[in-house]
Amino acid sequence: MDPTQVFAEHRELLFSMVYNMLGSVADTEDVLQETWLSWTARAEAPDDEPVGNPRGYLVRIAVNQALARRAAISRRRETYVGPWLPEPLVERLADSADATAEDAADAAVRSEVLSMAVLVVLETLSPLERAVFVLHEVFGYAHTDIAVIVDRSPVAVRQLVHRAREHVHARRPRYRVDPRVQREVIDRLVAATAGGDLKSLLRILSPDVTMWSDGGGKVPRAGLRPVHGRDKVARFLLGVTSTTRRSVQIEYRQVNGDPNAVLFAGDAPFAVLALDVAPDGGQVTAIYAVGNPDKLTRVQ
Repeated sequence: MDPTQVFAEHRELLFSMVYNMLGSVADTEDVLQETWLSWTARAEAPDDEPVGNPRGYLVRIAVNQALARRAAISRRRETYVGPWLPEPLVERLADSADATAEDAADAAVRSEVLSMAVLVVLETLSPLERAVFVLHEVFGYAHTDIAVIVDRSPVAVRQLVHRAREHVHARRPRYRVDPRVQREVIDRLVAATAGGDLKSLLRILSPDVTMWSDGGGKVPRAGLRPVHGRDKVARFLLGVTSTTRRSVQIEYRQVNGDPNAVLFAGDAPFAVLALDVAPDGGQVTAIYAVGNPDKLTRVQ
């Protein structure tokens, strides 16, 4: 089979794996480009035997390129201004009436992309722990297969998976709110914020809510550290909105697989909002606001 066609057939899988490991679309695209170059050089080498398992070969290249890339990302993080959040993957909300088989296939791939909240937790793992967690917990790879990919023993991989799983589950509840409930909560939060309604905001926010605001030093109103507590988060939201309310349009999007919101100023996005909602759908427990313009270049 043509090397280009083989790579194209596995590209979405590789993208999901690498993005979950890096949390950056730009770095993921760079890793896929490096993977493509390595793959074509190997596939087109005249004296080499054909690759018996192209998918396995591509995954191994991509995962190890991503592990190498983490060092550069960590260096950038050391000088990053304010909280760092993953670069969001934003798509228009699907209209089930117009969905096609191709849409369904795309949705299945996208469902393997982790939520903003989980990606934030994964940032606290070591690069290798994160890699094995993604491969095992998200994509279902066996310990023995992961061992080959990351060049570790199956026993070592099993220990890494166990440690990463315990770490993630201790910091991230294992539940997912119904998308309709998520949308309703967003509606209420946006309406209260846009209307300057402090009392309604206080009812919507959980007492121990936390807000992360990622401006990368390029957004004047972005917080330089996470904001904790219902009253502080409510007043922070109203303070930010008071300076931009006249020109803000709210559009609903899928953000890392969950229904959330994008704020536009004219035709340009200036923030992506992702929420954590309590299991009963009553209150917002966390807000992730990405305003760094470098992370919004792919948002439409």
